[in-house]
Amino acid sequence: MPWSLRCGPTGEILGALTLVRVRDEHPFTKDDIPQIGDLVRSIALGVDSARLHRHIRSTAEELQRALLPELPRTGRLEMAARYVPSSTTAEVGGDWYDAFTLPGGDTALVIGDVSGHDLRAAVAMSALRNMLRGLAVDGEEPPGDVLRRLDLATHTLDPHATATCVYALIKGQEGGPWDLYHSSAGHLPPLLATQDGETRYLDAGRGMLIGMDPGLPRHSACDALPPHSTLLLFTDGLIERRGESLDDAMARLSRHAAAHARAPLDVFCDELIIKFGADNTDDIALLALRPTP
Repeated sequence: MPWSLRCGPTGEILGALTLVRVRDEHPFTKDDIPQIGDLVRSIALGVDSARLHRHIRSTAEELQRALLPELPRTGRLEMAARYVPSSTTAEVGGDWYDAFTLPGGDTALVIGDVSGHDLRAAVAMSALRNMLRGLAVDGEEPPGDVLRRLDLATHTLDPHATATCVYALIKGQEGGPWDLYHSSAGHLPPLLATQDGETRYLDAGRGMLIGMDPGLPRHSACDALPPHSTLLLFTDGLIERRGESLDDAMARLSRHAAAHARAPLDVFCDELIIKFGADNTDDIALLALRPTP
């Protein structure tokens, strides 16, 4: 007995269901039609829901990627970035990265995460990114001062929004040496991996989240960037897993980064996504930089 699967407001045909008795029993009768109809409608609704979820997820991912920038070409500073949406939700989120060249020639790096995982978080993320760009270009101040001004602007324009963020400046001549000036607003610290596989987290310059208290002072830190080292900025979706402590997760990331410290930068990023992105319940954003004199 054939039966078409129809669903949606237009009654679109999604497929066909054929019922066959495999034993020599009584044939189907009109009395079986209501039960078969319920079965067909249930299957059709499930198929239509799956198609709708896939469409919403694809649209959300396209929107999220449209909000992310193209990386600048910065001579001897090689850069790569990745964004992977959550594997468990179809909504846009507040994770973002950014990189741009300031008028004075310094390279700015940003990684951040706005609280929430919905359209409002994505809109707040876009506004925060644009404000940070404007403040960074306007004053070319130390990272801590820029984040303080960003905190004040956010508190004034959207007092209910909170976010984590790392803002960093790469200073130095085109051929090196380079220094990293950075400040963190409640965000996970950048990871530095040398070509020899030594790793350490740059946890100086820490401060409160954006949106908590704009009156608190913010500090900047400075670390040297050795030639051919890899600097990794990332959001918590890369490492946080249920049942694992943050210290263990950060140690795991450090070991994996050390193991691929000599790989090309794109391969380095891909290996991180392969290792940590298979079962991510949150969005992942990462930004990697490597000075190559």
